[in-house]
Amino acid sequence: MAASSIPSLDSPRAFANKSQKSVLVAAIRMALRVEGPAVRHNVQTLNRNRYIATAAIPDYEALKDRARAIKERALARQEELVATLEASVNRNGGHFFFARTAEDATRYAAEVCKRKGVRLVVKAKSMTSEEIGLNHVLEKIGIEVAESDLAEFILQVADEQPSHIVGPALHYSRERITELFKRKFETHLPLDTGEELTKFAREKLREKFLQADAGISGANFVAADSGTLVLVESEGNIRMTTLVPPLHIAITGVEKIVPSREDLGPFIELLAASGTGQPMTSYTSVITPPLRAARVITDGAEPEREFHLVIVDNGRSKMRQDPVLQEALYCIRCGACSNCCANFQAVGGHAFGGETYSGGIGGAWEAGTHDLARARFSDLCTGCSRCVPQCPVRIDIPWLNTVLRQRLSQHDSSAASRAMKQVLAGAPAADAGASLQKFFFGRYDIAGKWGSRLAWLANGMSRLSLTRSLLESFVGLDRRRDLPPFASPTLVAAARRRAKRNRPAQALAARHKAVLFADIFTNYGSPERGLATLRVLEAIGVDIVVSDALPDGRAALSQGMISTAAKQARRTAARLAQYLAEGRDIVVVEPSVLAMFRLDYRRLLEGDADRKLFESLRARSFDAAEYVWKCIQEDGLDAAAIFPAARSPRGARLFYHGHCQQKTIGSAAPTEALLRAAGFDVVTSQVECCGMAGSFGYKKEYYDLSLAVGRDLFGQVQLAEAQGERRVIVATGTSCQEQLHAGMQREIVHPMELLAEIAQPAGA
Repeated sequence: MAASSIPSLDSPRAFANKSQKSVLVAAIRMALRVEGPAVRHNVQTLNRNRYIATAAIPDYEALKDRARAIKERALARQEELVATLEASVNRNGGHFFFARTAEDATRYAAEVCKRKGVRLVVKAKSMTSEEIGLNHVLEKIGIEVAESDLAEFILQVADEQPSHIVGPALHYSRERITELFKRKFETHLPLDTGEELTKFAREKLREKFLQADAGISGANFVAADSGTLVLVESEGNIRMTTLVPPLHIAITGVEKIVPSREDLGPFIELLAASGTGQPMTSYTSVITPPLRAARVITDGAEPEREFHLVIVDNGRSKMRQDPVLQEALYCIRCGACSNCCANFQAVGGHAFGGETYSGGIGGAWEAGTHDLARARFSDLCTGCSRCVPQCPVRIDIPWLNTVLRQRLSQHDSSAASRAMKQVLAGAPAADAGASLQKFFFGRYDIAGKWGSRLAWLANGMSRLSLTRSLLESFVGLDRRRDLPPFASPTLVAAARRRAKRNRPAQALAARHKAVLFADIFTNYGSPERGLATLRVLEAIGVDIVVSDALPDGRAALSQGMISTAAKQARRTAARLAQYLAEGRDIVVVEPSVLAMFRLDYRRLLEGDADRKLFESLRARSFDAAEYVWKCIQEDGLDAAAIFPAARSPRGARLFYHGHCQQKTIGSAAPTEALLRAAGFDVVTSQVECCGMAGSFGYKKEYYDLSLAVGRDLFGQVQLAEAQGERRVIVATGTSCQEQLHAGMQREIVHPMELLAEIAQPAGA
């Protein structure tokens, strides 16, 4: 399938509401002011625990592969499994209903409750019931619904939507819950501790369980061959919901069906570790309803137990046919993608979310189960890629959100606007709907080319308040963010002049041959990093040349301009193939560009020949420091002799921050290893992302969020320096350096610049 011909979901709504961006900005500001501290503490705790828990799984990567394969088989056989499941439920004595729409599901549940004379329902936490609006439907016909999950109980009292797939109320601090309960229940109890709050809620809910006529739950997974449900929880309320009331209705999405009981194992092991960082949650129920366990008898008679399983489609079949959104159906609702997301850590799901689903995966679910307009918050996904290795079923969430951005642009733009952009910028038809802001950032190669040619004028103009005001008004570039100057000469020009002056004598006999890819960020903005890389590679005897400056597609892809990115990727890959044919490895300074070669090009290059080229690019492209470390190890060189840290004019104490995508593709650790081997004292940052994320931190609507995310990183620098002298701040990504400079008001150094200052030729 061509990247430029991705089909769009039909939307039942018009996309003329331009106020949604302002609504999103208001939600971000509210979250930063009110909910942010609690969200950050709780989500980061879950994230740290997940790292510990998954590291303890000996076959973690293989287990993810197994889970992914089971999901693939289940989705491929979905109609067959639905029929098998229906037969299993009926055989067990239960009732089965397949709901094609949300209305079908709520109507069926309401009719069952009315027929059984239900007055009170106790309900377990269920995202599917939130999706279909079940509570509202039941309450409308006079049925009381009591949320039994503690977090959902808090939200029901507060009349709020969940802000997290796993922890619905994690945006609430203990103090805010105390204030809420005292205000709503008019109690004078102290409620000053978590234990007191839990006891208070438990006493309120116990009455509901004993009086309830029906219990409604979701299901984490359903085995088609037996009708078995898996219910995962930490409080025991779901177990009581399914056991105590005489009527149990389970409502879940069709994507939760797996073929057999044996297939449940990998998911049970992965879900708790990925979601809450536990080997297993406190309560994991594997049940085959209707249950025969005795219930609490309050009136001397035991009513007959009845079970209904409602399987919900509500757009999932359409998602399954969509070549991109079908990926969302693999989701097991663990929340790992939200927990490791720097933006989500700062604001939570009330800003980074829709009416039901939140976080990076939420946009695809809102678009699939409702309509595309409800996925606009997916712009908060910066494509940092930290969620990719954390997903237990290997969903490429950044790609989902990139496609959503493209589709939203296509729906939002006018025909006249698309035509103008095609004429002025040669934009492919699929990308001509991108906003002026997205075009400005997505075609940085154009700005860089002309900005560097007219650097004296462009840099002077960019410092004028009138210029900044116009840029803010027309393309949303926040005037508070410093603009890096355009370089003159560029990396390519400077390297060519340098090559004429001093071609290394050892080049013909070099053991390693490479090409330094002149990415547009380094070429037009930071040529000194590229020149330092040349000096370092020459010091270890590498035969190195510099490529032409080519837009690789990163800037365009970040704005959802997929067709433009694919066009640029094909051109860049073809040029790099010539260097590969010469036996040269590819060295890249900018980590986000290296991530394109190793990850994103598999989406943008098509055909058998292009796929083979992608595999070659992935195998033979390296981060600059990673390549230096590779050569040193292969040649048995002494890093400390070539790069003696003691000779550094900046000092040997470093604070090192690796780019988010650099961590994902595995090139951050070799950089740290090289610096340590050279004799540097290194403290490494522990944040997932600095918050700048390329163009994200420049945009007016996201500037405050960007700096809020960055404060964690700034704080870690300050903590590292609290007990000693100042450290040299070292960062690899262009945007990371800009963010650290903005937050610390200090010089930020690239590893290659640091090493180039002290490089001693190997064997000297």
